[in-house]
Amino acid sequence: MDITTSTLQLNTPDGKMETYEARPKDGGARPAIVVLMEAFGLNSHIKDVTERIAREGYVAIAPDLYHRESERVVPYSELQKAMGIMNRLQDPKVMGDVGAAISHLKSQNYVKAGSIGITGFCMGGRYTYLSAAHHNKDVKAAVCFYGGGIPMGNPSPLDRTKEIQCPITLFFGAKDPLIPQEHVEKIVKALTDAKKNFTHKVYPEAGHGFFCNERQSYHADSAKDAWENFKSFFAQHLK
Repeated sequence: MDITTSTLQLNTPDGKMETYEARPKDGGARPAIVVLMEAFGLNSHIKDVTERIAREGYVAIAPDLYHRESERVVPYSELQKAMGIMNRLQDPKVMGDVGAAISHLKSQNYVKAGSIGITGFCMGGRYTYLSAAHHNKDVKAAVCFYGGGIPMGNPSPLDRTKEIQCPITLFFGAKDPLIPQEHVEKIVKALTDAKKNFTHKVYPEAGHGFFCNERQSYHADSAKDAWENFKSFFAQHLK
């Protein structure tokens, strides 16, 4: 599917937020998916994922959650620097950023009303879970890729599980050193206890970042399976 891409400047209480948008060229109202970045920023990988989603027939939009920072993209080789920037993020402000992206989508005639989903990777996976709770009137489906720290924070995203209204699916790697299996078990228990509509999959051979083909941790078979699940999940709930 032919797509068109653009870089937008969305308004937030802390100034303009650069946002990457990709959408089908053919016009007409399409469902939309917000794409939340890894700790390394709104880089070429996240833009590529945004374009891949658009080619499946969605309006896809990736906000730069580091728009308050002077350095907004960090190489994969500099994990500690990325973690330092990530740790300066504040959940309420990020939820405002996600809200700005959702508001933009809701105001566009090329977005199908009431059909907005969200996905994210690593740090963005945690914020996807939180967004499903915080923006529960707007988010109709959510997919978390190796969302680290979902049980962490005060309150944590996990503490807000009862607020989630949409179906949600979560992907993890069994060999992920950043997400202990006890965290996965806590998330599954919280969603089960709250009787939420959820699925999850733990890939036995995958580590952290297994979906990113620009990282050493890329695991092709797990990434391919997760992508097929991703496509069928959003097709079911947004299309």
